[in-house]
Amino acid sequence: MDFQLRPWRMEDAESVALEADNPHIAANLRNVFPCPYTLKDAVDYISDCIFKEGDRQMTRAVEADGRAVGSIGIFLLNDVYEKSAELGYWLSEKYWGQGIMSRAVRMLCKEAFETFDIVRIFAEPFADNAGSRGVLEKAGFTCEGTMRSGVYKNGKIHSYCMYSLLREELEL
Repeated sequence: MDFQLRPWRMEDAESVALEADNPHIAANLRNVFPCPYTLKDAVDYISDCIFKEGDRQMTRAVEADGRAVGSIGIFLLNDVYEKSAELGYWLSEKYWGQGIMSRAVRMLCKEAFETFDIVRIFAEPFADNAGSRGVLEKAGFTCEGTMRSGVYKNGKIHSYCMYSLLREELEL
C-alpha cells in the first residue's frame, strides 16, 4: 500500500477525527488519546503538533488514499534520558496489516537519528498488542523485556514491553 509521511496541516482534522474515533485504537494507547475522539480533539492535537514541531519532537501525518489516516511521532526526553526519545503511533484500523506502520517507523526513526543528537529510540506497546509489537520487530526494534502489570487501562491491569532501536542498528 502506498503512503507518505508529511507535516501536519489543519485541514487534516476531519479525517483524523473520523479515523481516530475507534475504541480498538484507543484501547492500545495511553489515556491521553481520547475515546470518543472528536473534531475538537483532532484540532487540538494537530495544532500542538504544528506548534511544537522541531522543538524536541518530530510528528508526521500518515497519509494514504489522499488523506491523513494515522500519526507517528518521536519525542525527546530530558535529564539523564536526554539521549533517548520515545516513539508513538496509531493508524486507522482500515489500514492495519498492510505494512504501512513498519515502513513509517523505519522512515521516521532514520530522520530522527539524522536530526537529533540521540542514541536510542524506544516504544512501550502493551504486551497483548501483537500488532504493534510486530510493527516494531519488523522495523528492527529489539524487545528488551516485559514490565509485568505495569499499566492500568480501561479498568484492567496490563503488562507492557520495552522495545528499542539504537542509532548503530539503523542504516543511516
